[in-house]
Amino acid sequence: MSVQTHQSHPEVLNRRTLERDHRRLFEFLRPGMSVLDVGCGTGAITAGIARHVGPEGWVVGLDSDPSLLSLAQSEHAHLPNLRFQSGDALQLEFSEAFDVVTAARVLQWVKYPHVALTNMARAARFNGRIIVLDYNHADNRWEPAPPREFTAFYYAFLDWRAASHWNNRMASDLPRLFAACGLADIHIHLDDETVTRLDPDFQRSAEIWAHVIDRLAPQMVESGHLEPAIAETAAGVYRQYVGNTLYRQTLALKTVTGRKI
Repeated sequence: MSVQTHQSHPEVLNRRTLERDHRRLFEFLRPGMSVLDVGCGTGAITAGIARHVGPEGWVVGLDSDPSLLSLAQSEHAHLPNLRFQSGDALQLEFSEAFDVVTAARVLQWVKYPHVALTNMARAARFNGRIIVLDYNHADNRWEPAPPREFTAFYYAFLDWRAASHWNNRMASDLPRLFAACGLADIHIHLDDETVTRLDPDFQRSAEIWAHVIDRLAPQMVESGHLEPAIAETAAGVYRQYVGNTLYRQTLALKTVTGRKI
């Protein structure tokens, strides 16, 4: 079985906002700050950062996917305090340059997250903050229980990630990694995303897994982690489940913050 690569779904990324989808960072930001957003994707959250720090602040969005960077630049080029550039969390070249260095839902896809965090810490100024939001995919929950096809896909998804050396409990490992990088004032914030059928955002949030199936199932079949029959049916069955049966979805997330000393 070959080691896989991951490409994020632009439609999913474009739906995200700073205020709703990286709220601990939103609460911390102040006008005039400099911020590095590692794994910025289409720049939806990054643009919110730039607007929040204002014209006296400045923001760099970094991503290794040229197609996502192209979308980010075309959508947000009008913001004068924001620039996007190609880069990899494992090969950051910045040193003591930013008040805040952040990554949201990124380290879950990095084979060597300790290297990425070391680089992020180096990019921060003295007393600068590292703010990382990520998943514990192994702890996500759906109520009532999902249909068999989706459950089969999801267990295969966890196995596929593990085979690619991506941590299915990334959020829980962050405090240990922060400490290993020498960061101080480490704080853990439980940021589970829970939606129920009564919430206005229910459909958007719940259907994220249909997009994940559409995007990843072919790779998972090719690597031998997913049966073709499940790949063909899981997304449709899951969409029916969201439309008719699903009441509560809880995605297990934590934000961990630390200070460079």
